[in-house]
Amino acid sequence: MTISLRPHQNRILDRMLAYNKGQMIVPTGGGKTLTMIMDTKRRHDTIKNGTTTVVVAPRILLAEQLCSEFMEVLDPNNADPYLHVMHVHSGETHYTSTTNAEKINLYVNCARTMGENVVIFTTYHSLHRIMEADVEVNTIYFDEAHNSVQRNFFTATEYFAADSDRCYFFTATPKHSLTPKKPGMNWVDVYGQVLVNVPAPELVEGGYILPPKVVVKKLDLIKGRKVMYAEDCDNLLETIDENNINKTLICARTTKQIVGLLSQSDFCTELYQRGYSWMTITSRTGAIIDGQKVDRETFFETLNAWGKDSSKKFVVIHHSILSEGINVSGLEAVIFMRNMDYIGISQSIGRVIRLGGESKTFGLVCIPTYDTVGISTARKVQAVVDVVFNQGQPAISEVRR
Repeated sequence: MTISLRPHQNRILDRMLAYNKGQMIVPTGGGKTLTMIMDTKRRHDTIKNGTTTVVVAPRILLAEQLCSEFMEVLDPNNADPYLHVMHVHSGETHYTSTTNAEKINLYVNCARTMGENVVIFTTYHSLHRIMEADVEVNTIYFDEAHNSVQRNFFTATEYFAADSDRCYFFTATPKHSLTPKKPGMNWVDVYGQVLVNVPAPELVEGGYILPPKVVVKKLDLIKGRKVMYAEDCDNLLETIDENNINKTLICARTTKQIVGLLSQSDFCTELYQRGYSWMTITSRTGAIIDGQKVDRETFFETLNAWGKDSSKKFVVIHHSILSEGINVSGLEAVIFMRNMDYIGISQSIGRVIRLGGESKTFGLVCIPTYDTVGISTARKVQAVVDVVFNQGQPAISEVRR
């Protein structure tokens, strides 16, 4: 398999060769996963007595996706007897999986005694299990590393930053701290220096991602906090119709809003009449496609298939699960119905600026403003786009107290 790397990806790999710890700031869609994979492959090819690699993701879904992408390069035929893959989280997987520290220790040490390679995929929630297993970790990659500063995750993060041979933090949206009481990625002793900072305009100019186009749709303001599923329905449909969007990600305010929109308005009927399918996924409702409950694997297989099908029209509605890290082909637009912090906004925009067909020249970002939440969201979105895509700086969020 021949893999062509982009200039910024080669820069990252060069810095990883020169430094054992540090931060890689790469915009969403910039191909940071491939740099982790190629760094791992380089070590597998050059280290003859085996190595242990840990890949940390914010969600089980993303850990599984990362595993799939790694194996496409490291073991495309699933035939390497010297490569051992383990998952350490509570999700289902075809590979060896456990959160038991003793079993993790036994699995890793058996493989390493034979001089073979181990790759472990885990989540921030379960990383402490590997810490408890007390195994030697040679390289650890923290994906969406801004999550690592959370109080529940920082102990394990700090441990591996000190204990592993090599430690790298990848994110498009660094989180800094302005107080000694809470950790931030500006804590150099833990996170190291920024080794590479890839500006978004460089990737747009190189044709590797698309620029966002922000559309603020001003509507009649609705005062007060009342249930307005019919209004949500009308405003969403109007936004979709006016912008001629075929594949849309909708960021809903709450799971309750999603359920109300789908069950107490004409949204599904109107979509069907326009030739659209719909899907939703939340922690409370699970995964649903056109009214039928499905498992998560089916949901994401369908989502990716629909994304690649140029003739398929659909909307996917979520609250937060799809904002971060998940790669979906073909999404044309994101519609914000909720306010988010700068990290959430930047990550959500990242879902729609990935390359698509020849007709896709930008990622559409729509904000219908018919209440105070919409007005505030529009201001934040404009600020993020200005910082990231005009000024070429990462969307850094700050913890102040």
